[in-house]
Amino acid sequence: MSLPACIAVVDILVTIYCLIKRYETRLVLFTAGMFLCCITLSPMEGLNQFAKSMTNAALIQAICGAMGFAYVITKTGCDKHLVTALARPLKGIGIFLIPAATLVTFFINIAIPTAAGCAAAVGTTFIPVMIRAGIRPAAAGAAVLMGTYGSVVAPGLSHNAFVANLANMEIMDLIFLHSTYSFLVMLIGLVGITIVSFVLKDNKPTPAEMEAYEKATGGTGDITKVNPLKAFAPLIPLVILVLGNTIVPAIKMGVAQAMVIGAIYTLLVTLVNPQDFTKQFFKGAGDGYANILGIIIAAGVFAAGLKVSGLIDAFIAMLKQSSDIARWGASLGPFIMAVVSGTGDAATLAFNEAVTPHAAEFGMTIPKLGSLALISGGLGRTMSPIAGVTIVVAGLCASSPLSLCKRTAVPMIVAVIVLALVMV
Repeated sequence: MSLPACIAVVDILVTIYCLIKRYETRLVLFTAGMFLCCITLSPMEGLNQFAKSMTNAALIQAICGAMGFAYVITKTGCDKHLVTALARPLKGIGIFLIPAATLVTFFINIAIPTAAGCAAAVGTTFIPVMIRAGIRPAAAGAAVLMGTYGSVVAPGLSHNAFVANLANMEIMDLIFLHSTYSFLVMLIGLVGITIVSFVLKDNKPTPAEMEAYEKATGGTGDITKVNPLKAFAPLIPLVILVLGNTIVPAIKMGVAQAMVIGAIYTLLVTLVNPQDFTKQFFKGAGDGYANILGIIIAAGVFAAGLKVSGLIDAFIAMLKQSSDIARWGASLGPFIMAVVSGTGDAATLAFNEAVTPHAAEFGMTIPKLGSLALISGGLGRTMSPIAGVTIVVAGLCASSPLSLCKRTAVPMIVAVIVLALVMV
């Protein structure tokens, strides 16, 4: 490799270290990318990529619309009604509460695609239900954490919008393309966490665990009376998008449009102050641009730096040598980086920005390669002890992040290996 490419390798290692230390993701990616652009005397490459990413209409519509809707769903408490409605029928099934809670969390995460937000909504209800039913606190938290992988098939997930934009296809078409593999991985997760729970005897909590949980936590967060209209609100955009892309083409529309309809429905069934509701929606849209699209913009600059350094060309040349190399590079690369950095976003977006557009050069398609990377990144994040969602769930169940990841690690490792073998 050339000297700039060798420097880029060191730059990547420093970037991973900074992400592990939980420095600001956007700052880390932007700085790493601009450093490489500057040492190759191509600073405008990074700046031009920054400007280009800021005005990506497809991503802005999908991400800002989804985040605006997520904010009003949380603000109005509709997420609590949905979670409580689904939790009540599950009481009393013993250790099988663990895979049941994982499965329900998976589907709720499709409607509420932010991992930490979904975990907070689900965990405050499901975790106390499971612990009262005799499940160890760490296992109850791990069940919820495992289910937060569900956002991989959410229309509002930024990665789906990003890859669909790269492939010049509709978001729902991309989701349908990788849904078989996504649900296969979820099945592996369900079976895996059930086996691990039996091995660790997670239906036999110790007095010390229960005492620590009772001391560290407060109320259950249950809704006393579920309002079916409110419980259905988080699902409105998902129902519209699925029906519009399958059996009712007359209502086919984009993600942003479906989110607005969902928000209007939520306003009508909750009868909250329309002014406060509107402010909350646009606050969510603004935060979506700042926090999610901001990472995409910074990842674009990082990818531009890797490209001008020559490292991307060297990596693509290596991938061209064998479809096996491409398969494992696209799966294990984002997976490992997500585990060690705690963020699936940075790893997946950087890979898809830099490598996925060249998929045809090593015998793959953009939708398949991009989907492989986004699923793998999600799997890695689900077993990372430093991921934000892991820390949130650990707090809800009064357990250590490592105790949760001890239960998700084996299923996720098996899942990423199976994914690499069957998807490409």
